[in-house]
Amino acid sequence: MASVKILLYKSKQNSKGQHPIALRITKDRIPKYKFLEYIKLKDWNEEKREVRQSHHSYKRLNNLIDNEYVRAKNLILDFEAKGKKFTAGQLMTILKGNRDSMTFSKLAEEYLKEKELSNKRGYSSDVSRVEKFKNFLNGDDIHFENITEALLKRYEVYMKANGLKSKTSRANCLSVVRTIFNKAITEGIVDAEYYPFGKRKLKVKPGKTLKIGLDKEEIKKIETLELEEGSTTWHTRNVFLFSFYLAGIRISDTLHLKWNDIQSGRLYYQMGKNEKPDSLELPEKALRILSRYEKYKMNTNDFVFPELKKANLKDPRDIERKINAAATKFNVHLKKIAEKAEINKKITNHISRHSFGNIAGSNIPVQMLQKLYRHSHLSTTIGYQSNFDHTKTDEALNNVLDF
Repeated sequence: MASVKILLYKSKQNSKGQHPIALRITKDRIPKYKFLEYIKLKDWNEEKREVRQSHHSYKRLNNLIDNEYVRAKNLILDFEAKGKKFTAGQLMTILKGNRDSMTFSKLAEEYLKEKELSNKRGYSSDVSRVEKFKNFLNGDDIHFENITEALLKRYEVYMKANGLKSKTSRANCLSVVRTIFNKAITEGIVDAEYYPFGKRKLKVKPGKTLKIGLDKEEIKKIETLELEEGSTTWHTRNVFLFSFYLAGIRISDTLHLKWNDIQSGRLYYQMGKNEKPDSLELPEKALRILSRYEKYKMNTNDFVFPELKKANLKDPRDIERKINAAATKFNVHLKKIAEKAEINKKITNHISRHSFGNIAGSNIPVQMLQKLYRHSHLSTTIGYQSNFDHTKTDEALNNVLDF
């Protein structure tokens, strides 16, 4: 039988007259210690085995004590449940080891660094999401065994109370925590039995939003709108329509396009979201838009559209900043376009994708739409297209009311 105890190790003292708070594991009457932090004797509550409020960092230290104590207890329970033999020394080696003592913040830092170095998009968003979780923890760190379903439910309440009203935004924040937890399992930092997500546990479900696309007449209004050539609004329309003509290619992918991605009237590119390579024949309307930018081409490796021409391509954060700035700018001018075209719908960059889905309706086989959308799974396409194809429900409703 192993036991865990938190105590102030009074036999040890530093030059400032402070004693270490110790985690003690005893097994077969053999004790092993892990020293946490040093405090003065007056700041220790012997009865409660915690740091008194007289210490300026009592909250942080007591949180550290709780985390270390729970982690040690869970480790013992894990060994006992699996029938593994162990010693106090072996447990302490795990608790003190580099990978086995890896906390959420440390692994999150690794995860973000890897994402930055691999030029994966969404780096800045993930930095912000990790920061939100740290803020929820009041800046304290936490071991993965202590990231429980109950804790994550409190995190959801915290996000909602602190202005994150969108269910999708909250789901994105939880998804980053889930990704880092999966990394911890893969690297052997925490056992899979502590995984707080999934079946019968916390399910991360993004909120469903109503997807409304433009119809053919509204697209024609945008196409025929008289705009000053070379103006930002004119350029915004070009980018929006180019995206629409290619089945709603995402704004980040559109801005990443280079002239050497175009060969023999076809576009060859890799989709940023799922890194799937693809090739599409360029419709005549898309080719006409490209012809308006050819005079600005410096070389075949140059970007088609100007937003990333001055970006530091070795700095993913700079690229992401410029894409986000461009998306914001485009949305402002798309609002102006909607007003000029007398379209009573909110138009954003992503509406080009919704518009393609709306116009496609049930006229194109879903398997073909899957290829055009570059979806990995057919079920994703079916779910997406259900936002726009209302033919059967409309018929059913009219049949009931036809009397």
